[in-house]
Amino acid sequence: SGIPKRRVNSENREEEKSKDYCESYIKTTSLEGKEQFSLTKTLNLISERTTMSKLSYNLIFFIVFLCLGLRSSAFSNLNTLSFEESLSPLFGDGNLVRSPDDLSVRLLLDKYTGSGFISSNMYQHGFYSSMIKLPADYTAGVVVAFYTSNGDVFEKTHDELDIEFLGNIKGKPWRFQTNLYGNGSTHRGREERYRLWFDPSKEFHRYSILWTPHKIIFWVDDVSIREVIRSEAMGADYPAKPMSLYATIWDASDWATSGGKYKANYKYAPFVAEFKSFSLDGCSVDPIQEVPTDCSDSVDFLESQDYFSINSRQRAAMRRFRQRFMYYSYCYAEKDRFKDTGRLKFGGTEARGRRSNRRQQRPEIESDPDERRRLLK
Repeated sequence: SGIPKRRVNSENREEEKSKDYCESYIKTTSLEGKEQFSLTKTLNLISERTTMSKLSYNLIFFIVFLCLGLRSSAFSNLNTLSFEESLSPLFGDGNLVRSPDDLSVRLLLDKYTGSGFISSNMYQHGFYSSMIKLPADYTAGVVVAFYTSNGDVFEKTHDELDIEFLGNIKGKPWRFQTNLYGNGSTHRGREERYRLWFDPSKEFHRYSILWTPHKIIFWVDDVSIREVIRSEAMGADYPAKPMSLYATIWDASDWATSGGKYKANYKYAPFVAEFKSFSLDGCSVDPIQEVPTDCSDSVDFLESQDYFSINSRQRAAMRRFRQRFMYYSYCYAEKDRFKDTGRLKFGGTEARGRRSNRRQQRPEIESDPDERRRLLK
Protein backbone atom coordinates (compact mmCIF):
# COMPACT_ATOMS: atom_id res chain seq x y z
CA SER A 1 0.00 0.00 0.00
CA GLY A 2 0.99 3.68 0.01
CA ILE A 3 2.67 3.52 3.41
CA PRO A 4 5.94 1.54 3.61
CA LYS A 5 5.44 -1.76 5.39
CA ARG A 6 8.04 -4.09 6.84
CA ARG A 7 7.36 -7.73 6.18
CA VAL A 8 7.50 -9.88 9.31
CA ASN A 9 7.03 -13.59 9.90
CA SER A 10 3.95 -14.84 11.75
CA GLU A 11 4.31 -15.52 15.42
CA ASN A 12 4.37 -19.14 16.55
CA ARG A 13 1.02 -18.95 18.27
CA GLU A 14 -0.65 -18.14 14.94
CA GLU A 15 1.01 -20.81 12.81
CA GLU A 16 -1.84 -23.29 13.20
CA LYS A 17 -4.40 -20.76 12.03
CA SER A 18 -2.18 -19.85 9.10
CA LYS A 19 -1.78 -23.51 8.27
CA ASP A 20 -5.54 -24.02 8.17
CA TYR A 21 -5.88 -20.99 5.92
CA CYS A 22 -3.20 -22.23 3.54
CA GLU A 23 -4.61 -25.74 3.35
CA SER A 24 -8.03 -24.30 2.54
CA TYR A 25 -6.49 -22.06 -0.09
CA ILE A 26 -4.57 -24.94 -1.65
CA LYS A 27 -7.77 -26.93 -2.13
CA THR A 28 -9.48 -24.06 -3.92
CA THR A 29 -6.63 -23.55 -6.40
CA SER A 30 -6.07 -27.17 -7.41
CA LEU A 31 -6.07 -28.22 -11.05
CA GLU A 32 -7.52 -31.40 -12.38
CA GLY A 33 -4.80 -33.75 -13.57
CA LYS A 34 -6.28 -34.11 -17.02
CA GLU A 35 -6.11 -30.37 -17.68
CA GLN A 36 -2.60 -30.12 -16.31
CA PHE A 37 -1.44 -33.05 -18.47
CA SER A 38 -2.94 -31.53 -21.59
CA LEU A 39 -1.21 -28.19 -21.09
CA THR A 40 2.10 -29.80 -20.15
CA LYS A 41 1.97 -31.99 -23.25
CA THR A 42 1.43 -28.92 -25.44
CA LEU A 43 4.32 -27.03 -23.86
CA ASN A 44 6.58 -30.08 -24.10
CA LEU A 45 5.92 -30.32 -27.82
CA ILE A 46 6.75 -26.64 -28.28
CA SER A 47 9.91 -26.86 -26.20
CA GLU A 48 11.19 -29.90 -28.11
CA ARG A 49 10.95 -28.05 -31.40
CA THR A 50 12.12 -24.64 -30.31
CA THR A 51 15.50 -23.25 -29.26
CA MET A 52 14.47 -21.53 -26.06
CA SER A 53 15.61 -18.06 -25.12
CA LYS A 54 14.13 -15.67 -22.57
CA LEU A 55 12.31 -13.79 -25.36
CA SER A 56 11.10 -16.89 -27.20
CA TYR A 57 9.86 -18.51 -23.98
CA ASN A 58 7.78 -15.48 -23.04
CA LEU A 59 6.39 -15.39 -26.59
CA ILE A 60 5.49 -19.08 -26.35
CA PHE A 61 3.88 -18.50 -22.95
CA PHE A 62 1.72 -15.76 -24.49
CA ILE A 63 0.80 -17.98 -27.46
CA VAL A 64 -0.23 -20.78 -25.11
CA PHE A 65 -2.55 -18.35 -23.33
CA LEU A 66 -4.16 -17.61 -26.67
CA CYS A 67 -4.42 -21.31 -27.49
CA LEU A 68 -6.15 -21.90 -24.17
CA GLY A 69 -9.02 -19.74 -25.41
CA LEU A 70 -8.84 -17.04 -22.74
CA ARG A 71 -11.99 -14.96 -22.95
CA SER A 72 -11.18 -11.47 -24.18
CA SER A 73 -14.81 -10.61 -23.38
CA ALA A 74 -14.02 -10.66 -19.63
CA PHE A 75 -12.77 -7.06 -19.95
CA SER A 76 -14.19 -5.93 -23.28
CA ASN A 77 -17.37 -4.34 -21.90
CA LEU A 78 -16.12 -2.56 -18.80
CA ASN A 79 -17.79 0.65 -17.75
CA THR A 80 -14.84 3.06 -17.75
CA LEU A 81 -14.98 6.37 -15.87
CA SER A 82 -13.24 9.72 -15.91
CA PHE A 83 -11.07 10.80 -12.98
CA GLU A 84 -13.66 13.35 -11.85
CA GLU A 85 -16.46 10.77 -11.85
CA SER A 86 -14.80 8.26 -9.57
CA LEU A 87 -11.50 9.47 -8.05
CA SER A 88 -9.94 12.24 -5.98
CA PRO A 89 -6.33 13.39 -5.39
CA LEU A 90 -4.81 11.84 -2.25
CA PHE A 91 -1.39 13.48 -1.91
CA GLY A 92 1.41 14.88 -4.01
CA ASP A 93 -0.12 18.14 -5.24
CA GLY A 94 1.70 18.96 -8.48
CA ASN A 95 2.99 15.39 -8.82
CA LEU A 96 -0.52 14.21 -9.77
CA VAL A 97 -1.11 15.28 -13.39
CA ARG A 98 -4.53 14.75 -14.97
CA SER A 99 -4.93 14.65 -18.73
CA PRO A 100 -6.93 17.40 -20.47
CA ASP A 101 -9.77 14.95 -21.20
CA ASP A 102 -9.68 13.71 -17.56
CA LEU A 103 -9.50 10.08 -18.70
CA SER A 104 -5.97 9.41 -17.48
CA VAL A 105 -3.60 10.53 -14.75
CA ARG A 106 0.17 10.47 -14.22
CA LEU A 107 1.60 9.89 -10.76
CA LEU A 108 5.12 11.26 -10.25
CA LEU A 109 7.79 10.54 -7.65
CA ASP A 110 10.66 12.98 -7.19
CA LYS A 111 13.06 13.68 -4.34
CA TYR A 112 10.43 15.79 -2.60
CA THR A 113 7.31 13.62 -2.68
CA GLY A 114 5.41 10.81 -4.27
CA SER A 115 1.75 11.06 -5.20
CA GLY A 116 -1.51 9.16 -5.20
CA PHE A 117 -5.25 9.16 -5.65
CA ILE A 118 -8.23 7.58 -3.89
CA SER A 119 -11.72 6.59 -4.96
CA SER A 120 -14.39 9.15 -4.14
CA ASN A 121 -16.47 6.47 -2.42
CA MET A 122 -15.97 3.39 -0.27
CA TYR A 123 -17.38 0.12 -1.55
CA GLN A 124 -18.78 -2.96 0.14
CA HIS A 125 -17.28 -5.43 -2.37
CA GLY A 126 -16.43 -4.43 -5.88
CA PHE A 127 -14.39 -4.71 -9.06
CA TYR A 128 -11.45 -2.31 -9.31
CA SER A 129 -9.50 -2.03 -12.54
CA SER A 130 -7.14 0.25 -14.44
CA MET A 131 -4.75 0.23 -17.36
CA ILE A 132 -1.30 0.98 -15.91
CA LYS A 133 2.11 1.77 -17.42
CA LEU A 134 5.09 1.72 -15.07
CA PRO A 135 8.26 3.85 -15.02
CA ALA A 136 11.16 2.70 -17.19
CA ASP A 137 14.95 2.58 -16.77
CA TYR A 138 16.39 2.51 -13.22
CA THR A 139 13.49 2.11 -10.76
CA ALA A 140 15.11 0.45 -7.73
CA GLY A 141 13.43 1.42 -4.48
CA VAL A 142 10.29 2.61 -6.26
CA VAL A 143 6.90 1.07 -5.49
CA VAL A 144 3.74 1.64 -7.51
CA ALA A 145 0.67 0.37 -5.65
CA PHE A 146 -2.90 -0.32 -6.80
CA TYR A 147 -4.89 -1.49 -3.83
CA THR A 148 -8.02 -1.31 -1.69
CA SER A 149 -8.00 -0.46 2.00
CA ASN A 150 -10.03 0.96 4.88
CA GLY A 151 -7.12 1.77 7.14
CA ASP A 152 -8.17 5.39 7.50
CA VAL A 153 -11.49 4.33 9.03
CA PHE A 154 -10.59 1.09 10.82
CA GLU A 155 -7.05 1.75 11.98
CA LYS A 156 -6.63 -1.34 14.15
CA THR A 157 -8.88 -3.74 12.23
CA HIS A 158 -8.35 -2.68 8.64
CA ASP A 159 -8.81 -4.80 5.53
CA GLU A 160 -6.64 -4.57 2.45
CA LEU A 161 -6.13 -6.07 -1.01
CA ASP A 162 -2.80 -5.21 -2.66
CA ILE A 163 -1.17 -5.19 -6.05
CA GLU A 164 2.29 -3.69 -5.56
CA PHE A 165 4.90 -3.27 -8.29
CA LEU A 166 8.51 -3.37 -7.10
CA GLY A 167 11.11 -1.46 -9.10
CA ASN A 168 14.55 -2.76 -10.02
CA ILE A 169 18.00 -1.71 -11.15
CA LYS A 170 18.56 -0.84 -14.79
CA GLY A 171 18.34 -3.87 -17.04
CA LYS A 172 16.41 -5.94 -14.49
CA PRO A 173 12.65 -6.49 -14.71
CA TRP A 174 9.90 -5.13 -12.52
CA ARG A 175 8.47 -7.61 -10.01
CA PHE A 176 5.06 -7.43 -8.41
CA GLN A 177 3.24 -8.88 -5.44
CA THR A 178 -0.31 -9.48 -4.26
CA ASN A 179 -1.42 -9.55 -0.67
CA LEU A 180 -4.57 -9.54 1.43
CA TYR A 181 -5.37 -8.66 5.01
CA GLY A 182 -8.57 -8.96 6.98
CA ASN A 183 -9.51 -7.43 10.32
CA GLY A 184 -6.04 -6.04 10.97
CA SER A 185 -4.21 -9.34 10.36
CA THR A 186 -1.16 -7.60 8.89
CA HIS A 187 1.15 -10.01 10.72
CA ARG A 188 -0.56 -12.84 8.83
CA GLY A 189 -0.33 -11.27 5.39
CA ARG A 190 -0.92 -13.60 2.44
CA GLU A 191 1.89 -12.30 0.26
CA GLU A 192 2.89 -13.75 -3.11
CA ARG A 193 5.56 -12.41 -5.47
CA TYR A 194 5.86 -12.85 -9.21
CA ARG A 195 7.65 -11.95 -12.41
CA LEU A 196 5.75 -10.81 -15.50
CA TRP A 197 5.89 -12.26 -18.99
CA PHE A 198 6.11 -8.74 -20.51
CA ASP A 199 7.79 -5.41 -19.81
CA PRO A 200 5.18 -3.31 -17.93
CA SER A 201 7.06 -0.09 -18.74
CA LYS A 202 6.70 -0.48 -22.52
CA GLU A 203 2.92 -0.22 -22.82
CA PHE A 204 -0.29 -0.21 -20.82
CA HIS A 205 -1.67 -3.41 -19.29
CA ARG A 206 -4.86 -3.91 -17.30
CA TYR A 207 -4.61 -4.87 -13.62
CA SER A 208 -7.79 -5.75 -11.73
CA ILE A 209 -9.04 -6.84 -8.32
CA LEU A 210 -12.39 -8.56 -7.84
CA TRP A 211 -13.72 -8.74 -4.27
CA THR A 212 -17.04 -10.38 -3.41
CA PRO A 213 -18.38 -12.05 -0.25
CA HIS A 214 -17.31 -15.39 -1.70
CA LYS A 215 -14.02 -14.92 -3.53
CA ILE A 216 -11.16 -12.63 -4.48
CA ILE A 217 -9.47 -12.75 -7.90
CA PHE A 218 -6.40 -10.81 -9.04
CA TRP A 219 -6.18 -10.32 -12.80
CA VAL A 220 -3.39 -9.20 -15.14
CA ASP A 221 -4.99 -8.39 -18.49
CA ASP A 222 -7.22 -11.42 -19.18
CA VAL A 223 -5.12 -13.75 -17.03
CA SER A 224 -6.34 -14.67 -13.56
CA ILE A 225 -3.15 -14.97 -11.51
CA ARG A 226 -4.58 -15.62 -8.04
CA GLU A 227 -7.93 -16.76 -6.68
CA VAL A 228 -8.87 -16.89 -3.00
CA ILE A 229 -12.18 -18.55 -2.19
CA ARG A 230 -13.65 -17.74 1.21
CA SER A 231 -13.74 -20.59 3.70
CA GLU A 232 -14.48 -21.07 7.39
CA ALA A 233 -10.77 -21.50 8.11
CA MET A 234 -10.13 -17.88 7.12
CA GLY A 235 -12.47 -16.53 9.75
CA ALA A 236 -12.15 -12.77 10.14
CA ASP A 237 -8.98 -12.78 8.05
CA TYR A 238 -11.18 -12.53 4.95
CA PRO A 239 -11.70 -8.83 4.09
CA ALA A 240 -15.29 -7.91 4.90
CA LYS A 241 -15.57 -4.17 5.62
CA PRO A 242 -16.06 -1.35 3.06
CA MET A 243 -12.87 -0.26 1.31
CA SER A 244 -11.64 2.55 -0.91
CA LEU A 245 -9.45 2.15 -3.99
CA TYR A 246 -5.98 3.70 -3.86
CA ALA A 247 -3.12 4.17 -6.32
CA THR A 248 0.23 5.53 -5.19
CA ILE A 249 3.88 5.87 -6.14
CA TRP A 250 6.41 6.21 -3.34
CA ASP A 251 9.97 5.59 -2.17
CA ALA A 252 10.35 2.20 -0.45
CA SER A 253 14.13 2.06 -0.61
CA ASP A 254 14.35 0.32 2.75
CA TRP A 255 12.85 -2.96 1.42
CA ALA A 256 11.55 -2.91 -2.16
CA THR A 257 14.61 -4.01 -4.17
CA SER A 258 16.82 -6.84 -2.89
CA GLY A 259 15.71 -6.19 0.66
CA GLY A 260 16.88 -2.57 0.57
CA LYS A 261 20.27 -3.18 -1.05
CA TYR A 262 19.43 -0.88 -3.96
CA LYS A 263 17.93 2.52 -3.22
CA ALA A 264 15.94 4.99 -5.27
CA ASN A 265 18.29 7.12 -7.38
CA TYR A 266 16.78 10.53 -8.05
CA LYS A 267 19.16 11.13 -10.92
CA TYR A 268 16.49 9.22 -12.88
CA ALA A 269 13.56 11.22 -11.45
CA PRO A 270 10.82 11.96 -11.94
CA PHE A 271 9.54 8.37 -11.90
CA VAL A 272 6.21 8.35 -13.71
CA ALA A 273 3.37 5.81 -13.45
CA GLU A 274 0.43 6.30 -15.81
CA PHE A 275 -3.16 5.20 -15.21
CA LYS A 276 -6.15 5.21 -17.57
CA SER A 277 -9.40 3.40 -18.40
CA PHE A 278 -10.56 3.31 -14.79
CA SER A 279 -13.35 0.89 -13.92
CA LEU A 280 -15.13 0.79 -10.56
CA ASP A 281 -18.15 -1.38 -9.94
CA GLY A 282 -19.48 -2.00 -6.46
CA CYS A 283 -21.87 -1.04 -3.72
CA SER A 284 -21.09 2.49 -2.53
CA VAL A 285 -21.60 2.76 1.23
CA ASP A 286 -20.96 4.93 4.26
CA PRO A 287 -18.98 2.68 6.65
CA ILE A 288 -20.24 4.41 9.78
CA GLN A 289 -23.93 4.73 8.95
CA GLU A 290 -26.28 3.15 11.48
CA VAL A 291 -28.47 1.31 8.96
CA PRO A 292 -26.37 -0.96 6.70
CA THR A 293 -26.81 -0.58 2.96
CA ASP A 294 -28.37 -3.52 1.14
CA CYS A 295 -25.70 -4.54 -1.37
CA SER A 296 -27.28 -7.78 -2.58
CA ASP A 297 -28.09 -6.39 -6.05
CA SER A 298 -24.52 -5.15 -6.47
CA VAL A 299 -23.10 -8.53 -5.46
CA ASP A 300 -25.45 -10.28 -7.88
CA PHE A 301 -24.18 -7.99 -10.64
CA LEU A 302 -20.51 -8.67 -9.83
CA GLU A 303 -21.08 -12.42 -9.75
CA SER A 304 -22.86 -12.31 -13.13
CA GLN A 305 -19.83 -10.83 -14.90
CA ASP A 306 -17.22 -12.78 -16.86
CA TYR A 307 -14.45 -11.64 -14.52
CA PHE A 308 -16.13 -13.54 -11.65
CA SER A 309 -15.73 -16.98 -13.28
CA ILE A 310 -12.58 -18.88 -14.20
CA ASN A 311 -13.21 -21.68 -16.69
CA SER A 312 -11.12 -24.84 -16.82
CA ARG A 313 -8.79 -23.54 -19.49
CA GLN A 314 -8.23 -20.26 -17.70
CA ARG A 315 -7.53 -22.22 -14.52
CA ALA A 316 -4.91 -24.26 -16.35
CA ALA A 317 -3.32 -21.03 -17.57
CA MET A 318 -3.40 -19.60 -14.03
CA ARG A 319 -1.64 -22.65 -12.67
CA ARG A 320 0.98 -22.47 -15.40
CA PHE A 321 1.57 -18.80 -14.63
CA ARG A 322 2.00 -19.60 -10.95
CA GLN A 323 4.40 -22.44 -11.70
CA ARG A 324 6.51 -20.31 -14.05
CA PHE A 325 6.41 -16.81 -12.62
CA MET A 326 5.64 -17.01 -8.90
CA TYR A 327 8.86 -17.06 -6.89
CA TYR A 328 7.60 -16.45 -3.35
CA SER A 329 4.44 -17.46 -1.51
CA TYR A 330 3.33 -17.43 2.09
CA CYS A 331 1.73 -20.80 1.58
CA TYR A 332 3.71 -23.87 0.53
CA ALA A 333 1.13 -25.39 -1.83
CA GLU A 334 2.76 -28.57 -3.08
CA LYS A 335 1.33 -31.82 -1.63
CA ASP A 336 -0.99 -29.87 0.69
CA ARG A 337 1.83 -29.07 3.06
CA PHE A 338 2.69 -25.89 4.90
CA LYS A 339 6.21 -24.85 5.78
CA ASP A 340 6.94 -22.66 8.82
CA THR A 341 9.05 -20.32 6.69
CA GLY A 342 6.18 -19.80 4.26
CA ARG A 343 8.56 -20.08 1.29
CA LEU A 344 7.88 -22.22 -1.74
CA LYS A 345 10.57 -24.77 -2.55
CA PHE A 346 11.11 -24.55 -6.27
CA GLY A 347 13.46 -26.82 -8.18
CA GLY A 348 16.22 -25.87 -10.58
CA THR A 349 18.67 -23.02 -10.40
CA GLU A 350 16.41 -20.75 -8.34
CA ALA A 351 16.32 -23.14 -5.39
CA ARG A 352 20.05 -23.86 -5.59
CA GLY A 353 20.77 -20.13 -5.61
CA ARG A 354 18.70 -19.57 -2.49
CA ARG A 355 20.30 -22.47 -0.63
CA SER A 356 23.79 -21.21 -1.42
CA ASN A 357 23.08 -17.61 -0.47
CA ARG A 358 20.80 -17.35 2.55
CA ARG A 359 20.28 -13.66 3.18
CA GLN A 360 17.65 -11.75 5.08
CA GLN A 361 16.32 -10.02 1.95
CA ARG A 362 14.43 -11.95 -0.70
CA PRO A 363 16.73 -13.08 -3.52
CA GLU A 364 16.73 -11.68 -7.03
CA ILE A 365 15.54 -14.43 -9.39
CA GLU A 366 16.79 -14.61 -12.96
CA SER A 367 14.94 -16.24 -15.83
CA ASP A 368 16.68 -19.47 -16.77
CA PRO A 369 15.59 -21.13 -20.06
CA ASP A 370 17.28 -24.44 -19.13
CA GLU A 371 15.46 -24.58 -15.82
CA ARG A 372 12.18 -23.78 -17.52
CA ARG A 373 12.70 -26.63 -20.01
CA ARG A 374 13.25 -28.99 -17.09
CA LEU A 375 10.04 -27.86 -15.47
CA LEU A 376 8.14 -28.56 -18.67
CA LYS A 377 9.14 -32.22 -18.65
